[in-house]
Amino acid sequence: MDQNSQDSDKEFESNTPPEGCQHYVDLSDVPWDIQKYYYQRCSIFSQYDEGIWMTEDAWFEVTPEPVAKKVAEHVAEAAPKSKAILIDCFAGVGGNVIAFARSGRWRRVYAIEKEPRALACAKHNAEIYGVQDQISWYEGDCFQILLNELADLGEHSVVFASPPWGGPGYRSDTVFDLTRMQPYTLLDLLNPLQKLANDVVLYLPRTSDMRQLAAQSKGSSKTMVFHYCMEGASKAICAYFGAFTFR
Repeated sequence: MDQNSQDSDKEFESNTPPEGCQHYVDLSDVPWDIQKYYYQRCSIFSQYDEGIWMTEDAWFEVTPEPVAKKVAEHVAEAAPKSKAILIDCFAGVGGNVIAFARSGRWRRVYAIEKEPRALACAKHNAEIYGVQDQISWYEGDCFQILLNELADLGEHSVVFASPPWGGPGYRSDTVFDLTRMQPYTLLDLLNPLQKLANDVVLYLPRTSDMRQLAAQSKGSSKTMVFHYCMEGASKAICAYFGAFTFR
């Protein structure tokens, strides 16, 4: 086999999703419960057609690119200037972490994801967007990795967390009780994250109970909350805990 053939085979292998990851190109291959998201694929990732990989769960969970970009802009603009590191605790397939890296604000971005297939997708997707060299990747439980491997970075970091939104009432309740969110409640997230860093951003359901978020404000500081919308509809909120300054 000549060198060109070997290079072509390597390129084919690197662009072939591993088991549990997909890049759908034909609607007939898409499971019925994902099809409405498939129609929105270029809103989820504008470069989807370049070969973006997804897991089945990611279609429901990933932050759409316009929202991820706006969140990244807000964090970059409002975070204390002394903070040079961004830690994404639930990186998934890379929606938010890619946007953070593309903002150009951070000396280094750290991405943590415990699901190996999602992490493989995130690494591949970061390559498509050309930001793979700006991100350090960690596989495992974010709380353990923060405690055991990234603790020394805390004073220099902003910590971002977009946790799973499971739990009774998430989709049906007018106001979502964050003490019932699964697998992590509001305090399950905030307590360990704020031990590491003063500045924490939580990406949460749009119906989250604002009183519960306000109750976690420290001293005279206020917790800023923004709704993030697409096509006139709120997709989620971000709660900003710490020394964020919005103009």
